[in-house]
Amino acid sequence: MIRLIPSLPALYVAARVVWPSPWPLAVKLAATVLLIAASQYHLWSRLSSGSVFAPEFPRPVVILFNEAFGALALAAPMLLALDAVALVGWVVPGGGWAVPLAWRYAAVIAALVLAALAVAQAVRVPPLKDVTVAIPDLPPAFDGYTLLHLSDLHLSRLFPAPWAEAVVTRANALRTDLIVVTGDFIDGALASRRDDVAPLRALTAPDGVWAVPGNHEYFFDYEAWMRHLGGMGIRMLANAHTVLRREGGALVLAGVTDRSAPATGHPGPDLAAALAGAPAKAPVVLLDHQPGNAAKAAAQGVRLQLSGHTHGGMIRGLDRLVARGNAGFVSGAYRVGGMVLYVSNGTALWPGFALRLGRPSELTRITLRAGGALQ
Repeated sequence: MIRLIPSLPALYVAARVVWPSPWPLAVKLAATVLLIAASQYHLWSRLSSGSVFAPEFPRPVVILFNEAFGALALAAPMLLALDAVALVGWVVPGGGWAVPLAWRYAAVIAALVLAALAVAQAVRVPPLKDVTVAIPDLPPAFDGYTLLHLSDLHLSRLFPAPWAEAVVTRANALRTDLIVVTGDFIDGALASRRDDVAPLRALTAPDGVWAVPGNHEYFFDYEAWMRHLGGMGIRMLANAHTVLRREGGALVLAGVTDRSAPATGHPGPDLAAALAGAPAKAPVVLLDHQPGNAAKAAAQGVRLQLSGHTHGGMIRGLDRLVARGNAGFVSGAYRVGGMVLYVSNGTALWPGFALRLGRPSELTRITLRAGGALQ
């Protein structure tokens, strides 16, 4: 069954560009069918794998679908803006402006170019972003401590093993003290993604690789994924903590499960349980896939929270809508009470809407410093 809401931009583009054009009827019909087919990308994804979160087409096809779907998502508001200008022209005395068909063609071409650029930005191996976080009670031995923050890998047909290998190579070359992953490792069942996640086994850091689950892990076989990732040397902090020690100083690394977990019958995030038994005076770094509970974490004395989930909003402007669903947090560093929240734009993103404009992916190297302010 055709999904109505995603088809609306396609029908609008067809109505405002295809049918007013001086093309043969057969061409108009074919173009309209192609537009509607592109708008149903998530339906085709579900038919290919049983889930809209795991399209199982060859990678070039997934890229093409994202470019086409993205072009529709961009072209429709551009054409709507042109129609709004024309409408104003009709009501303004002496107006009666008409929008030339050539302008509509130009809008569609611009949308196609932007969509291709946005997908290219989304699928690249992310560049390094350096962030310094000051923690007032940081033990002197941890001054200058570095950790690499990965988030939202979304390993899939769009982000397969070769991409994962390139990320791991770049990550290991940074030689940080610690590597952390704030969830959404995969899109797909273990049987489908086993080879794609295999490169993560090579991730290495002196203080280990630690992680929490994201919401996408719960869309598939959560228990199987937790066992598999654990067997690869990635230590999961599901409402738990570990204590990092250096020269008599201690730093608590804690993690919580995702807010979506109870909907699938799994334990939800429990920061109190995660911190139970932790050294009372040691500063806490918290891994939480979603940033929405940052205020609660700050109230419990967490000094630094690392999150992802938002993908930075993907497109500048759209990020304001994404922020509304995440307590106002969408990209970068925020001061929340006595805590710093850092929300990564993500190492990758969901292959169902793989576009980035003005919100680049990132490998985030965080350096801890004693005292001072966020830089």
